[in-house]
Amino acid sequence: MVTLLDKTDLGDIKTQENIQFLVKTFYGHARQDELLGPIFDKAITNWDDHLPTMYQFWERLLFKTGDYQGNPFDKHVNLPVGKEHFAVWIKIFLRTVDDNFYGPKANEAKRLARSIAATFQMRMGIEGYDSEYAVPDYKHPGESK
Repeated sequence: MVTLLDKTDLGDIKTQENIQFLVKTFYGHARQDELLGPIFDKAITNWDDHLPTMYQFWERLLFKTGDYQGNPFDKHVNLPVGKEHFAVWIKIFLRTVDDNFYGPKANEAKRLARSIAATFQMRMGIEGYDSEYAVPDYKHPGESK
């Protein structure tokens, strides 16, 4: 007999290890994507340097800790991306969170990712960006609007 996992059985994002798992898992999926993979391959030459920076970025956002100091927009502004890239990016991120975490911090990570995607699109002058956080139709069943 197969027992279905209830999403509430998943833990929330509570530790640095959780953030590291989230970031590694997300980038693992994104690098395999046919649209995003080539952009990541060209833009990031040293993943051993990049991943710790992303851990610090998300620790700063979710826990108000970490040593992240930087301007993420500057790193993205000249990439050859459009609305379709952001749509794939956010769907992979949201799915990675939903597949592995459930709770207030997980919802906060998803909200922040949507906000970052929408802000970057607006600042990059990408026409047709969705101000309702890039992907308004993607909502975890337990997340209220």
